[in-house]
Amino acid sequence: MVMKPGVKPPEIVEKLVSAALGRSKAGLVIRRGALVNVFTKEIVENMDIAVVDDRIVLVGNAEDAIGPETKVIEAHGKYLTPGFLDGHVHVESSMLTVTQFAKTVLPHGTTTVFIDPHEVANVLGIKGVRMMHDEGLRLPLKVYVSIPSCVPATSPEFETAGAEISLKEVEEAFSWRNTIALGEVMNYPGVLSLDPKIIGEVKAALRSSKIIEGHFFGNLNEELNAYVAAGISSDHESVTMEAGLAKLRLGMHVMVREASAWRDLKEVIRMVTERRVDSRRICLVSDDREPSDLLKEGHIDHIIRRAIEEGVDPVTSIQMATLNTAEHFKVHDEIGALAPGMIADILILSDLNRVLVDTVIANGKVVAKNGKLLAEIPEYKYPEETRRTVRLDRKLDENDFKIRVEASKEVFKVRVIQVVEGKTITRSMLVDMKQRNGFLEADPAQDIAKVTVVERHRASGNMGIGFVKGFGFKNGAVASTVAHDSHNMLIIGMNDGDMALAGNTLAEVGGGMIAVENKAILALVELPIAGLMSDKPVQEVAAKVEKLSEAWMQLGCTMTHPFMTMSLLALPVLPELRITDKGLIDTVNFKRTGLIIE
Repeated sequence: MVMKPGVKPPEIVEKLVSAALGRSKAGLVIRRGALVNVFTKEIVENMDIAVVDDRIVLVGNAEDAIGPETKVIEAHGKYLTPGFLDGHVHVESSMLTVTQFAKTVLPHGTTTVFIDPHEVANVLGIKGVRMMHDEGLRLPLKVYVSIPSCVPATSPEFETAGAEISLKEVEEAFSWRNTIALGEVMNYPGVLSLDPKIIGEVKAALRSSKIIEGHFFGNLNEELNAYVAAGISSDHESVTMEAGLAKLRLGMHVMVREASAWRDLKEVIRMVTERRVDSRRICLVSDDREPSDLLKEGHIDHIIRRAIEEGVDPVTSIQMATLNTAEHFKVHDEIGALAPGMIADILILSDLNRVLVDTVIANGKVVAKNGKLLAEIPEYKYPEETRRTVRLDRKLDENDFKIRVEASKEVFKVRVIQVVEGKTITRSMLVDMKQRNGFLEADPAQDIAKVTVVERHRASGNMGIGFVKGFGFKNGAVASTVAHDSHNMLIIGMNDGDMALAGNTLAEVGGGMIAVENKAILALVELPIAGLMSDKPVQEVAAKVEKLSEAWMQLGCTMTHPFMTMSLLALPVLPELRITDKGLIDTVNFKRTGLIIE
């Protein structure tokens, strides 16, 4: 019998009652740990937890539940907590498949993720979402899926998308076993203007009793009120304490993000540490984590540590990454706490303040210990069609990147994208640039590189070209097929020939990220699945990403996390200036705009 998320199967009731009363023995008992009770926000010493199959049947004294076949784990001097939940994550941003992601985060104590696969959706459509949903069903990691709401993210006027998900497909996807929500509604102007497509999806989610996830950048008065009134109940885009408070005060669940590039926790968590507001509608989420950060820092365990470092007490920090998230998604009767009848996702921590995960139990089975995965997780094979998604109409040539201007005029006023490290926003700048032999070129003296988006889904030949400031490049080129949200090919460079080589190489390998200098490849990260993910182990992917980071520095880049900043250059729903295969997009006034100011 297939049950919907958060619903206890009725046929197990007798078994749970009998086991709790000692009529049958437990399969697993954890003894004498200090229980972190996220219901009452207290630590209760010398507590046992008894487990039968995949369920907790007793929290207290479990001596009578121990039989000759019972596996006993001694936890004296250690802490017992629920498995950690990530309430908003794009697995694709880890550059890993769901399977490889699970192998990576389970040893860090993450036992449940709520994924929004809108990256793969923008390349492969609803079929790609279904593949990730079905892949998740095979794993000890619980994978709940939010169906992407904005595919494509914008109208065809602004960019060429790789796929489209219709209202009918959204409605059908709500019937899948582990579908939990409508994914982040980035098109908040569409909600406010009552756009039929996005409003249709919102209504479908309400009819299906699905959660509606938010992504809000409007004003915090009437626009935010209208957004919440539509039924959108969470938001992960707060970058200031004031924005988080405004959403919290209107009943939203505020997801405090600590991603690889967007490290918002220090500022936003001041709601708790300074304003002392009730934290029960605050969740800790990762949004996007690069493979190297998953290995070096961790996943939700790292974000809990960061909250503790900022002054949140450990129990509250854990509550924000367990029960709060489960309650938001209405699965709190099954996961998010340690109580009789709930699924046995249990962590044993050797140090509470440092969130050191000793043992990970998922679905009643020990799956990881001391940072090592113990569970056998079979590989998942993606269909061959998912590996052939980079389609160019022809090989790129250095002449494709030339910007010809009137040779009789010396200086041109040019619209330039200014990136801001660690922020999702860009600035629109007007810069005076001198022509050289009738062309505008990249200018390392002003930290200005060329930037191009090449359409890669339909082989249309579309290319948008402009300039970007802030990466620090001195020479060479970089390219990526990870370019939110339509994931066309994005190329940045100081040399036209290197830009062509970077793009052509990614087309040959099926997508990924690359750095080139003087017609030589410095580093290449192959991401053949949809041009977004690799099915290789995280250690292998992370090593290649590290080499790519070194290559970026060799080219002059001074950013700490440049890949995510680069990938958002093509996202025409965030302020102020972006670039797509259709050219420069003024995302404040939502219109296409010119490169050169006459």
